[in-house]
Amino acid sequence: MKFLPRFFQIAPGLLGAFFLLLTGCDKKDQAGDWAGQAPPPPAQAPAKTAAAPAPAAPATTPVAATPATPAAEVAPVTEGTVRFVGYNVENWLTMDRYVDGKSLKGAPKPEKERLAVAKVIAEAKPDILGVAEIGHEEDVKDLQAYLEKAGHPMPHSYLNHGVDPTRSLVILSRFPIGKTVVHENLTYRIEGKEYGMQRGILDATIQTPVGAYRFIGLHLKSKRDVTEGDQEEMRLQEAHLLRRELDTILKEDPNARLVVYGDFNDTRNSPAIKAIHGSGKGPETLNMIALKDSKGEYWTQFWDFQDVYSRIDYVMLSSALKKSVEWDNCKIIDSEGVDDASDHRPLFVILK
Repeated sequence: MKFLPRFFQIAPGLLGAFFLLLTGCDKKDQAGDWAGQAPPPPAQAPAKTAAAPAPAAPATTPVAATPATPAAEVAPVTEGTVRFVGYNVENWLTMDRYVDGKSLKGAPKPEKERLAVAKVIAEAKPDILGVAEIGHEEDVKDLQAYLEKAGHPMPHSYLNHGVDPTRSLVILSRFPIGKTVVHENLTYRIEGKEYGMQRGILDATIQTPVGAYRFIGLHLKSKRDVTEGDQEEMRLQEAHLLRRELDTILKEDPNARLVVYGDFNDTRNSPAIKAIHGSGKGPETLNMIALKDSKGEYWTQFWDFQDVYSRIDYVMLSSALKKSVEWDNCKIIDSEGVDDASDHRPLFVILK
């Protein structure tokens, strides 16, 4: 969804309940014990809606991309670090859409949006990119082609599917991707009915010049109501499935170097986020990176249907990585073009 300049925003205080007062990438807050509320984000954007998805089809081939320009908001590349970006790119796939007042059947993500996504990513110069809301293998190749034309090739990829036939998770990397794990038995029951985890759990280990990291990506059930069941309970059950898998990993290896990231589709103090984060007392507890943008704002997504800005995208680390982050340089990217790319904003983290 697109965003108007911040000074056209709705009255302060209207959306404050959706935001938590964070302290940026401040070391003292990394256990995730945030308190209070942040000021509301300043803006509302024109709505962009999409019809129900159609079966995926090959995406079109890019024609040209605007060369990337340096982004002042993003830290310069330094030796001995790994740059990670987590990003919901908003339906980089083929589906029925409503674009510029027209209903389109089986259309790819609009060209303007794809160019904007590629430009934003290329400016951030990630070594590793965790993506939510991509379609199938042909869509991954399409994204890689756009990134290469934007001047930032990411040749290695691992695509993960859940039961959702339309939307998937993918991780792209400048480094070869090592061991991957397919998590099975990702099902739960609500009132006697069985459900599968929609996008599953992406699990990939990548060896970098500063060590190996195990990336755990997810995209939990959205807040959109569905006829199949209660969306909040479905999301909570998916969170419990992730927590079960994390507990197994950390029991086998308490020193596992985990980067848990993605679109969690819920706010900081929700039951789902608390379940993933952990009790706060044991070694299984994850360390949540408190991110903010260049203006000190904390929202990561604008939902036009509900006219709501909220933080629903996160990066969390296992205890083994508490000292492996450049806290002062991690942030929410809000550079020029972000508003044209997706209804989410990218999360930027520097590991060392």
